[in-house]
Amino acid sequence: MKFDISGNPDFGDLTIVLEPGESIWCESGAMNRMSRNLGMRSRVVGGMIKGVIRKLLGGESFFLGEYTAEDGPGFLGLSPAIPGSVIHRTIAAGQTFILTAGAYLASTPGITVRPKFGGFRALFSGEGAFVLEVSGEGELFFNAYGGIVEKNVDGELIVDTGHVVAWEPTLEYKITGMGGLKQTLFSGEGLVMRFSGKGKLWVQSRHMGALAGWLRPYCW
Repeated sequence: MKFDISGNPDFGDLTIVLEPGESIWCESGAMNRMSRNLGMRSRVVGGMIKGVIRKLLGGESFFLGEYTAEDGPGFLGLSPAIPGSVIHRTIAAGQTFILTAGAYLASTPGITVRPKFGGFRALFSGEGAFVLEVSGEGELFFNAYGGIVEKNVDGELIVDTGHVVAWEPTLEYKITGMGGLKQTLFSGEGLVMRFSGKGKLWVQSRHMGALAGWLRPYCW
């Protein structure tokens, strides 16, 4: 399999070239173009119960699209539902990786994505109570809203909940307010994620919740 990412940071686009017999799984509705020799089927990865959990709790589609090169090489173009960056990461055997809900775009069949409870405070973070835990072995593609900033954390870093996209599990985190009750309620920041330890963290430059709030007065 070969791939090319173009259009970052505004309108990320992923092109994947599959050799005969190779497959790629992707978020439902992400395909924007494909060669005619690719076969496609919808599948529920992990069975019906896990599919329901992924849809209701993980912010992802119930079905994933599986595209397979059947008669010679073929290509597939994918784009996320929101404008922004597409990011690639190779997952090695024994590794895990954490995505926020809605960040998954595509992966090779050896990757497993399952919802993981993010703690009771996450219920009030505006980003959902569950994150996505990625494991297995293969290639992972995920997306961000706007540009992406990769931070090497060694110590502590505070990030607004709406800007967090992904992180390595070597980082621990807790969801807190900006300070006291007054600062949390009136600073405009609400809840934040306080990361500690050593590892990489991916932060997006735009905030979907902030955009929705800006548009609300114009939607009457």
